[in-house]
Amino acid sequence: QVQLVESGGGWVQAGGSLRLSCAASLRTFSSYHMGWFRQTPAQERELVAAIRWSGGSIDYADSVKGRFTISRDNAKNTVYLQMNSLKPEDTAVYYCAADSVFRTVVGGTAHYWGRGTQVTVSS
Repeated sequence: QVQLVESGGGWVQAGGSLRLSCAASLRTFSSYHMGWFRQTPAQERELVAAIRWSGGSIDYADSVKGRFTISRDNAKNTVYLQMNSLKPEDTAVYYCAADSVFRTVVGGTAHYWGRGTQVTVSS
């Protein structure tokens, strides 16, 4: 059974940093494109960042460009989201997602999803 397990969320003051990790039990992790999404009770789930299987093509939401960095370690079956200069509006549940088709990840309809990790940024 495929599992994506997020970790690294928590509480941080504005301007601080967190690094999220998503460990995947996918047998061929290196062939999957990965993404990070976030959702609040008031907003629909939105793409934060996505990375191709090779790490060679990356998309970011405009709201996080220059502050967040997505990366992956195929040897560890793990994708990361380094979040710097956090703002209160970054508060959300963050989810990772995986699919073999990049546009499916970017479009928010990936086949595999984690259960999420809460990030809270206080002002």
